[in-house]
Amino acid sequence: MRREVRCAVALVGALGALGCGSGSVEVDNPLTDPEDGPPAGYDGGASIPAEGAPEDSSEPDHVVGDGTAESCTSDEVVDAVAHGGVITFDCGDEPVTIMMEETAKVFNDQPDVVLDGGGLITLSGMGARRILYMNTCDEDQVFTTSHCNNQDHPELSVQNITLVDGNAKHEEEPEGGAVYASGGRFKVVNSRFFNNVCVDDGSDVGGGALRVFQQYNGQPVYVVNSTFGGAEGLGNVCANGGAISSIGVSWTIINSHFSHNRAIGTGSNGAGGAIYNDGNTMTLSIHGSLIEYNEVQSFGSAIFFVTNDHSGNIVITDSTITNNIGGSWYDIAPQISGHADTAFSVSNSTIEFE
Repeated sequence: MRREVRCAVALVGALGALGCGSGSVEVDNPLTDPEDGPPAGYDGGASIPAEGAPEDSSEPDHVVGDGTAESCTSDEVVDAVAHGGVITFDCGDEPVTIMMEETAKVFNDQPDVVLDGGGLITLSGMGARRILYMNTCDEDQVFTTSHCNNQDHPELSVQNITLVDGNAKHEEEPEGGAVYASGGRFKVVNSRFFNNVCVDDGSDVGGGALRVFQQYNGQPVYVVNSTFGGAEGLGNVCANGGAISSIGVSWTIINSHFSHNRAIGTGSNGAGGAIYNDGNTMTLSIHGSLIEYNEVQSFGSAIFFVTNDHSGNIVITDSTITNNIGGSWYDIAPQISGHADTAFSVSNSTIEFE
């Protein structure tokens, strides 16, 4: 059955004392022609803070293409990302898919990257490679500080774009099928992730679509008005964290849709059908979002959240978690695996009960 979570009293005894809060009603989702898949985001009504808003791309540093689909190539995308700055596309008035023949990599000594597809661009890894890569501790991408594990640059913002068929299985870090982002800051707005994959099995590896580490000063990754899977046959797949995965990273997820993602690892792996969080102090905040029809082999059909020092917390508002499949060890809540003493606050949300 389902039970509406309107106040702490609603779940006392089943889940322990939960905090109550108020929701807000502001939606902004400009993306896209839905004919090539479900649109970005979920009409969850949660307000978006300034930190989660799209970056200004009105004065781009680089424009990929000269007005035709044929002019928009993998080489141009790779070159633009390598040079940094605000990147937009001029590929015509119709949706265009760019086949990525090489992974686009951020260089740490270049300006922050804003990759804005304008709601018309799809980047495809062709089932052969990861699509985007950033790593402040990768010497090949240039060291810029003596503390690469905690530096404020570069920032990578991915917005108004679709990333499909990324594959990290054969990468040096076989995680983050669409995007691997370690260090600096990372943000996703108004974007879609379909059929991205990473390694099938392994301890703590994950992120069919996104794998994130080492965000500056522990600041959260914002995922706003975005869709991961969204329909049967479009889900992302990995050993853990079918859609997104991280270690020691906080997330703020707003008005987003996670469905049909799968965590397929075996044994103690196969955790977090949609979301996999591991590490120490961190917060998972989910607002105005829908998490449904994700699947696991082991733990957390919707969410796996474990802080080794028991210091992390989960906040869920104005959201629905339902019809996720499989798993066990539901000490936090149905479909959410983690330690029973995890600080957990829910308001104005629906969680499916068996």
